[in-house]
Amino acid sequence: MCVLNVLYCRLKAVRREPGCSPVRDVDRLFFSPVCPSTMTDKVSHLVLSVLPQVVSTDGVRAMMESALTARDRVGVQDFVLLENFTSEAAFIENLRKRFKENLIYTYIGSVLVSVNPYKELEIYTKNHMERYRGVNFYEVSPHIYAVADNSYRSMRSERKDQCILISGESGAGKTEASKKILQYYAVTCPASEQVQTVKDRLLQSNPVLEAFGNAKTLRNDNSSRFGKYMDIQFDFKGAPVGGHIINYLLEKSRVVHQNHGERNFHIFYQLIEGGEEDLLRRLGLERNPQQYQYLVKGNCPKVSSINDRSDWKVVRKALSVIGFNEDDVEELLNIIASVLHLGNVQYGGEEGNACITSDTQIKYLARLLGVNGAVLTEALTHKKIIAKGEELMSPLNLEQASSARDALSKAVYGRTFTWLVNKINTSLTYKDSYKNFSVIGLLDIYGFEVFQHNSFEQFCINYCNEKLQQLFIELTLKSEQEEYEAEGITWEPVQYFNNKIICDLVEEKFKGIISILDEECLRPGDASDITFLEKLEDIVGGHPHFVTHKLADAKTRKVMGRDEFRLQHYAGEVNYNVNGFLDKNNDLLFRNLKEVMCMSENKILTQCFDREELSDKKRPDTVTTQFKASLAKLMEILMSKEPSYVRCIKPNDSKQAGRFDEVLIRHQVKYLGLMENLRVRRAGFAYRRRYEVFLQRYKSLCPDTWPNWQGKLSEGVAVLVKHLGYKPEEYKLGRSKIFIRFPKTLFATEDALETRKHSLATKLQAGWRGYIFVCDFYCIAAIAIQAWWRGILARRRAQRRRQAADTIRRFIKGFIYRHKERCPENEYFLDYVRYSFLMKLHRNLPKNVLDKSWPTPPAALTEASEHLRKLCMQNMVWSYCKKISPEWKHQMEQKMIASEIFKDKKDNYPQSVPKLFVSTRLNGEDINPKVLQTLGSEKMKYAVPVTKYDRKGYKARQRQLLLTGNSAVIVEEAKLKQRIEYGVLKGISVSSLSDGVFVLHVPNDDNKQKGDVVLQSDHVIETLTKIAICADKINSININQGSIKFTVAQGKEGIIDFTPGSELLVAKAKNGHLSVTAPRLNSR
Repeated sequence: MCVLNVLYCRLKAVRREPGCSPVRDVDRLFFSPVCPSTMTDKVSHLVLSVLPQVVSTDGVRAMMESALTARDRVGVQDFVLLENFTSEAAFIENLRKRFKENLIYTYIGSVLVSVNPYKELEIYTKNHMERYRGVNFYEVSPHIYAVADNSYRSMRSERKDQCILISGESGAGKTEASKKILQYYAVTCPASEQVQTVKDRLLQSNPVLEAFGNAKTLRNDNSSRFGKYMDIQFDFKGAPVGGHIINYLLEKSRVVHQNHGERNFHIFYQLIEGGEEDLLRRLGLERNPQQYQYLVKGNCPKVSSINDRSDWKVVRKALSVIGFNEDDVEELLNIIASVLHLGNVQYGGEEGNACITSDTQIKYLARLLGVNGAVLTEALTHKKIIAKGEELMSPLNLEQASSARDALSKAVYGRTFTWLVNKINTSLTYKDSYKNFSVIGLLDIYGFEVFQHNSFEQFCINYCNEKLQQLFIELTLKSEQEEYEAEGITWEPVQYFNNKIICDLVEEKFKGIISILDEECLRPGDASDITFLEKLEDIVGGHPHFVTHKLADAKTRKVMGRDEFRLQHYAGEVNYNVNGFLDKNNDLLFRNLKEVMCMSENKILTQCFDREELSDKKRPDTVTTQFKASLAKLMEILMSKEPSYVRCIKPNDSKQAGRFDEVLIRHQVKYLGLMENLRVRRAGFAYRRRYEVFLQRYKSLCPDTWPNWQGKLSEGVAVLVKHLGYKPEEYKLGRSKIFIRFPKTLFATEDALETRKHSLATKLQAGWRGYIFVCDFYCIAAIAIQAWWRGILARRRAQRRRQAADTIRRFIKGFIYRHKERCPENEYFLDYVRYSFLMKLHRNLPKNVLDKSWPTPPAALTEASEHLRKLCMQNMVWSYCKKISPEWKHQMEQKMIASEIFKDKKDNYPQSVPKLFVSTRLNGEDINPKVLQTLGSEKMKYAVPVTKYDRKGYKARQRQLLLTGNSAVIVEEAKLKQRIEYGVLKGISVSSLSDGVFVLHVPNDDNKQKGDVVLQSDHVIETLTKIAICADKINSININQGSIKFTVAQGKEGIIDFTPGSELLVAKAKNGHLSVTAPRLNSR
């Protein structure tokens, strides 16, 4: 069972990996209700089909080594593993096997070889992109996405700029390869709104550059006629945030001439086929390419594989995405249309002087280019000569005028293309340029070209490839040497052809072919292509890689023309025809034509033709000098980056799917230097892998390492290779990798693993069968236990239903007899009612002594409920009293006395209830020390400031009322004005209003007293309560309404009249009474 659990988990892990189709139905296979025999057969088949994946590394994809067992049918995925690696025939046969199986990608180490299938393959979906995303380079089958992802991860992890060099001849698929890489980054890289805009512009730059820079040739319907290097800029998150494009050597001659079966640049045909009628009318164009001289020379206006109308819509949309506004597009199309009109300018004339035969084209050109028609006409038929400071206009003959017209067309188109690239670069510029960013460069450049007739363009292209081959060999050897040194493996020097001798032959100062060509272009006199060839023979005639018809032996002369020279390139011999070398290298435009273009009102042309050119007397650099300088800059760029390589191969010239032309492919293998590349890569060890990868794959072949190795990885690999019988010369152990010298050693290990898989499958089958029998037993036991348990549950449910029925029956009967005496019929109901009341009471008991709520009891519990209520109240009171402190108790006693005296009798009593009584209203500092001294040992219980009204005139005087243990003392500052013993105090009178006036009544016959005392206190309730307690006169306080009579000295009486009013006012009335007006606060 443990084995089966492991199997299931591993199958599920493999199932999650893209492309692992054999294990898609793991859950259905393991858990569907099938008989054991059927299950066993299915598992047997499943184990055999997926075991290669199960025994490989955790989470691993279909690793490259997994396909080694199928090498006889589909070939090896890495040419490094070819046994006969020096055989070109074996190399091509491996390509043929893979091409036949639609496996168009193969590695040479880290170099990707791509064969154009000439058909759509389902290997570029988003699922495929996810499969290659973040995966080790060799864990998946070869693919352009693997190269793209490896460069991306290296850039992120190592923080070093990368570049991908894509090369191959026309039609090999270079442009498509660069598109696939851009699409991969657009889909898999992190995205935001701003990043998405950059992604869209990067992708949409392709159709624009293809329209203006690609054309149909004999070998390719969408051939790039320029070299392109694109930098893709990434921020610290790994998101593409910008880009930059550099273009090399646009084939401007195609604007004015095409070979039979070829076309001009796509944009001309797209404009004519797809442009709206209004647009064509404005541009003066007709919807017929045959009407334009620049489009009929190839006699191929339409191509079945190209839909110019649809492509026009794509280009217009792409221009808007990139950021072209309507004015930019209008100016750009004016220039394109003007080139077509220039081609239709026809010359005639007498006595050899050229003149333009029709003004129609000139009118269109003047309007589209924004120039003066007369000035343009003169510039197209004359050239300006400056002699001794004088400007002379020299007429042109028909041939010179045609050449001047074509030169202007090429210059206008070439400079517009450069402006277009710069415009795209502006839209791709990383806005936060002050921030650091990483770069991945894409170099999509022409491969080595050898045609039947090779001219100046092929010379420049092959020179470029010589430089790239030199760089490639240096960097490949350097990376190999660095890996060997990092792993502690002795580096074995590699013998290889160093093509520096050829590069020097072409570019060496003063003695190289480019220098000789420039010198011949610049020297005065009758310089021609033949004089250039003769000068080559004189200066470099002795070079081992150079030969001409004159210098060649008799055999070579049979295949060489007298106007040709031959270079022995790294990829083979190429004959170059010198006709046109000087003109193409000069690429001159007459001065007056430049002046006309500088006066153009077209905004694009004003940027393309700078007026400073007219004042600059320095002769412009030749084409080869500019190309040499741009190549040197390109080499610097590539040397500063970590390179990856894609070599593209065209399988046939007829663009047919499935056709493998061995002769053509051998030609490309040779010119791409693939055999040289393989020989360098195989100079040491053919196979190398990290210890953990090698051990995880082959550990089942050794008992000591199976199923798991617990020690160091290097020791485990050493034990494994010793068990496998590797000889010392067949392998080396580095610091983190094993190096295997011969492919046959690896293949023997793979074959042993295939044999081992069968024994592992047998063990897994046996374990599975045992697991099935155990599962059957568990199923039977589970059914028995389930039946027993269901019976128990059913009996319990029946019993609960019977008990529920009895309870309901007794309850109903009790409800019917509820008003009768207790009997067997109602005792259950009555008990339930009592129980319910008591539970309700328990949940709703009063929370405090002020809470008077109490549930209504049933009739049978009325008396008991009353007893319980009293007990509950007593208990709450007792609990409350236990918690009262002595101070609070004293406060409550005073409040009780105040309530007994004043409640519902005096207006301002309710306002005094929430206010606590204080022990005294005067501190010791407020009472004069002499008074305290006079009191002596008498303890003062309460003191309060009062207002005393004289008996005569009722004048108000401020006094202090002090209460001691046996008397009330009225004090004026330091004098004791009056002492009233509690025993002689007859009573106290106070009004029912909210005033604070009260009268202390004393006996008339007491000589010590001067009569009753009229006082007023702001705390009258508190003061009178304190007096009542101290004097024990609680029942002697009289609350009067209307008036109070009091005794004045000599037995006279005084009267205090109390009347309600809006505010408190105490004053002597006209009738001699003391009038007190007080607001009524409460109604009684």
